[in-house]
Amino acid sequence: MHGTVDHAGDREQQDARERAYALPLDQFDPGNPELFRSDTFWPYFDRLRREDPVHYCRDSMFGPYWSVTKYNDIMEIETNHAVFSSAATLGGITIRDIPSDLRRESFIAMDQPRHSAQRKTVAPMFTPTHLDQLAINIRQRSAECLDNLPKNEIFDWVDQVSIELTTQMLAVLFDFPWEDRRKLTRWSDIATTLPGPDGLVPTEEARQAELMECAIYFTRLWNERIKQPPKSDLLSMMAHSDATRDMDPRNFLGNLVLLIVGGNDTTRNTLSGSLYALSKNPGQYQRLRDNPALIDSFVPEVIRWQTPLAHMRRTALEDIKFRGKEFKKGDKIVMWYVSGNRDEEIIDRPYEFIIDRARPRTHLSFGFGIHRCVGIRLAELQLKIIWEEILKRFDNIEVVGEPRRVYSSFVKGYETLPVRIAG
Repeated sequence: MHGTVDHAGDREQQDARERAYALPLDQFDPGNPELFRSDTFWPYFDRLRREDPVHYCRDSMFGPYWSVTKYNDIMEIETNHAVFSSAATLGGITIRDIPSDLRRESFIAMDQPRHSAQRKTVAPMFTPTHLDQLAINIRQRSAECLDNLPKNEIFDWVDQVSIELTTQMLAVLFDFPWEDRRKLTRWSDIATTLPGPDGLVPTEEARQAELMECAIYFTRLWNERIKQPPKSDLLSMMAHSDATRDMDPRNFLGNLVLLIVGGNDTTRNTLSGSLYALSKNPGQYQRLRDNPALIDSFVPEVIRWQTPLAHMRRTALEDIKFRGKEFKKGDKIVMWYVSGNRDEEIIDRPYEFIIDRARPRTHLSFGFGIHRCVGIRLAELQLKIIWEEILKRFDNIEVVGEPRRVYSSFVKGYETLPVRIAG
């Protein structure tokens, strides 16, 4: 069986593989969140890439959808935004349709030309000069967080390190009230959760009520920024830009949620994933300790290996033939980054975690084309600095149990990861 290197229990994976290969392809529903919570989705995508790389699921909890599973096919759809739309008005960017009365536009869920106009507003946050300033802040906060970790006792890496450091960074980016920063974590989780018994909230109404709190809180901050001279935080940038100054409330909340989730979920889950990956690959962990300069290739390899967002979705704007299949106007097309990042035709030994890959940035984790993640450099910078500081302090951080994973086929993340640092 290939690919056990980044999987939980071998027996569980073997069972999942047998199920995936026994099930007729026309019954495949790779977007089922339970497969992601149990980390047993891998063989389904392995089989789809080989046997049916553009696959139609007729019935799922999210309705019918197409799955695109190979690297180059995903790239082709990503870059053809004239035919494949991201617009919130057509359902948005995730497998889960946004109900029409709740649709909020953000620049990732917009088509041209409005997309670029709004995206450009926040781009100055991620210029090299600004990143150099942020780097000082990241290093200081990382050092403080790591110095306060308990020794010789089990604690949750997700809560005490991954969430804490990414939430601090987000508070800095927004110039958000420091004592309330964990609200950002909560709103990020609420924005992506599936309501129900497995989610963080029981109903969609409860989810919307919390997101409304987010909107009210940020509206107050926004009104403060408008009255102040322009500053270098994201809110001030949007408040003083022609493209975003007059956003309607839905567009405003949409962009806020995008920036919160983008700045929080992805880095946080990759930071958790980085430690988990090293624990599964002790030889690579030793190589990193022996040669910390490998951090430069280790970081993009972690981002590929983890793939913090499992997919993005598009909607077909017209009938079109693609790889011999017939997409109809209005069809939902899910680009599985998590599968493209394991495509053997593009990535050598894709299931292996190799911290000195020759081309570690060959991955789809940040998307491609006009919607490529605006905060890529910041995400890489955070991970690089945090790992530089970890390696200075700790010879080994031991993962002492399996992580609990998020119930989601969009956010590929960790709820908990128990670890211990020897004193």
